[in-house]
Amino acid sequence: MTRINLLDWRAELRARRRQQFFVMLGIGAVTAVFMVFIGTLFMSNALSYQQQRNDFLRSEITRIDKQIKEIQELEKVRASLLSRMQVVEQLQQSRSATVHFFDEVINTLPDGVYVTGLKQSGGDITIDGVAESNGRISAYMKNLDASPWFADPQLVVIHTSETNKQRSSQFTLKVKNRTSATAGKAGGAQ
Repeated sequence: MTRINLLDWRAELRARRRQQFFVMLGIGAVTAVFMVFIGTLFMSNALSYQQQRNDFLRSEITRIDKQIKEIQELEKVRASLLSRMQVVEQLQQSRSATVHFFDEVINTLPDGVYVTGLKQSGGDITIDGVAESNGRISAYMKNLDASPWFADPQLVVIHTSETNKQRSSQFTLKVKNRTSATAGKAGGAQ
């Protein structure tokens, strides 16, 4: 038996091609949706990972900033302690300076000169006293100038008076203290 095909072969080919086109179009659409989904998932994971890294870096920066502040505070405390230690060392070095100072004041006094007042202001010392004569005041100034503790004696005022047939001169001297240990101290002793 012979078969005769009455259908147009071109229409069948067109229908097959159309069917293949729609199948390929469907596969392409599914593939595109799948690729977009995978890309979105990948980008979401990458974004999440980067956000975690940024959060970690922020927390580390905050922690290190706190440590830097602590270090700065410790450096301030250290500087304060060092300055206190230097003051203590200076006090220990000048511990006997006061004794030597008064010893030198006494050792430079010639006979017939009496100290009635002594005042120290920084490195300047004011000495008030009474002498039997002006020559003894001059000798006292020479002794002060020759002393390793004193420098640049200057006579500020001198008053000569006579009481009970005794002549006396009241004087005020200014002299500089050569010791660095006592030059920075301000205070007075009378």
